[in-house]
Order: sequence, then C-alpha cells, then structure tokens
Amino acid sequence: MHSPALIGYYTMVRKDVFRIFRIWTQTLLPPVITNVLYFTIFGTFIGSQLQEINGHSYMQFIVPGLVMMTIITSAYMNTVSTFYFAKFIKNIEELLVSPMPSWVIVAGFVTGGVVRSFLVGTLVILTSLFFTHIVVANVLIIFAAAFLTSFLFSLAGLVNGFFANSFDAISIIPTFVLTPLTYLGGVFYSIEALPPFFKTLSLLNPILYMVNAFRYGFLGFSDVPIDVCFYVLGGLTVLFFGITLALFIKGTGFKN
Repeated sequence: MHSPALIGYYTMVRKDVFRIFRIWTQTLLPPVITNVLYFTIFGTFIGSQLQEINGHSYMQFIVPGLVMMTIITSAYMNTVSTFYFAKFIKNIEELLVSPMPSWVIVAGFVTGGVVRSFLVGTLVILTSLFFTHIVVANVLIIFAAAFLTSFLFSLAGLVNGFFANSFDAISIIPTFVLTPLTYLGGVFYSIEALPPFFKTLSLLNPILYMVNAFRYGFLGFSDVPIDVCFYVLGGLTVLFFGITLALFIKGTGFKN
C-alpha cells in the first residue's frame, strides 16, 4: 500500500472503526437493546396472536425489517455525526489539503458507516435467534441488499452533514423523515394487507424496496418484484453518490 490515497483511505477507515468499538455503548449496544424490545413486544406478545404470513410466523416476518431498519439508522447516523464533527473541529481541512482525491475521502466516510451498520445488523440478527428460528433463502441477496442500503444511507448521512450547522441539525432528518418512512416501509406489515390507495401510496416509499429486498433474501418472498427493488436501490445509490461528490467538490458547508 504505497499510494498516498490508499494510505489516507485506510487511515480514515481504521480511525472510524476504532471509534465505533471505543464507544460501543453508544454505537453498538443501543440498537440491540431497542430491537430486543421490538422482538419482545411486537414479535412475542402481539405476534403470537397473529396468523402466519406466507407460511412464516409474524416474528420471522418482522426480523428482516427490523434488521434493515437498524442498518439504515446506523449507517446514516455514523456518517452524519463523524462528518459534522470533522467540520466542527476543523479536521476536514486536513483532508482537503491531503493528496487524496475527493471521491476517496467520501469513500472513507462512507466505509465507516457501512462497517458500523454491518456490525449492528449482525448483532441484531444474532439477538433474534433467542426469539425465533432464522430462515435464509438467498445469502447473496441478503448481502447485496444490506451493502447497497448501508452505502446509500451513509451517503445520505454525508449530505445531511454538509448542510448541518449545529449538533441539533443532524437529528432532524432521522427524526422527522427516516423514522416515519421506515415505520411505513413494510417493517411490521405486508402492504398486501393494505387498501388499494394506501398500497399504491406505499410504493412511493423507497425504504419499502430495501426492506422487501432484504426480506426476500431471508424468506424468499417480497411484496414487490425483487428486480425492481434492486433497480431502486442501485439508482438511488448512484444518484446520492453523485450528489455527495458534487457537494464535496463544491465545499458546501465547510468552505468559505
């Protein structure tokens, strides 16, 4: 590894990963505790009263959605917080004068978000084993859906970080946009059970496609065609990468 760009990328990722493990009580533990409550309340107490969905128990149905919800939140919050903090302490200026291309710096921040989301997602899946039997239909689809989603929301977190001008500003989008879209994205229910109008309305929610792609990898069925899910995921990822790179090159939020 002699390239300055690769050395810089490796350094950024190593620093972020060390930070994730150093403050594990803030980065890794809370999502696990939250999902234990979801598994207990929705899966055990409420789910035991509900009928099976496509031959699977309600608990098995909601596990992929809850894991995906955790991946989305972890990826987003990791990049928005690390990027804003880099702006706040002026560390971003050191990256700007380094020999690393803009896309490598963006990749460094995004990789940290992907790593954290995979760590948390794995922990939540392992935790779910205490509540139900996990079914795996296609490992490749599970990995692809998880990677593209974590990559996408890591980029989205960076976009938020560009425009955030206070610590409070980095929580506005997760609270008022991501949380409602996630809960309405088919995590706890199949859109096939909705009236036609609300079913059509749900199709406008991009998180629906991510949840269903991930669920298809586990249970082998989806409310929307699996190829459409990946078209949406791939298209949004390319779009946000372009937006993020353009904002970084322009210096939005950190260049005078």
